[in-house]
Amino acid sequence: MQIFTTKLDDKIILQIKGRFDFNSRHIFKDAYTPCLQISPEKTIELEMSGVEYLDSSSLGMIMLLSEKAQEVGKTIVITHPNQTVVQVLDIANIAKVPNIVIES
Repeated sequence: MQIFTTKLDDKIILQIKGRFDFNSRHIFKDAYTPCLQISPEKTIELEMSGVEYLDSSSLGMIMLLSEKAQEVGKTIVITHPNQTVVQVLDIANIAKVPNIVIES
């Protein structure tokens, strides 16, 4: 998995590419940890159009990020999920998590 980080206006964008699974946990944590610092950006966007595979451990990582982001007043927005990602997010009811927004 690869993650590219960009700041744009009031958000930090983490563009995720490849397999997002248990083996990616350190890459994901290393990418999102700086986003949780006090900063003017109030949104952490997970741009997921390039995600080839998503499993239950990656859902857990997103949930953990959501909890940590909420503690510092930030929101998680999942953008451009492909069909594979949409199916997994739907099964897990991620859209019902208060601090996570899904945008197609």
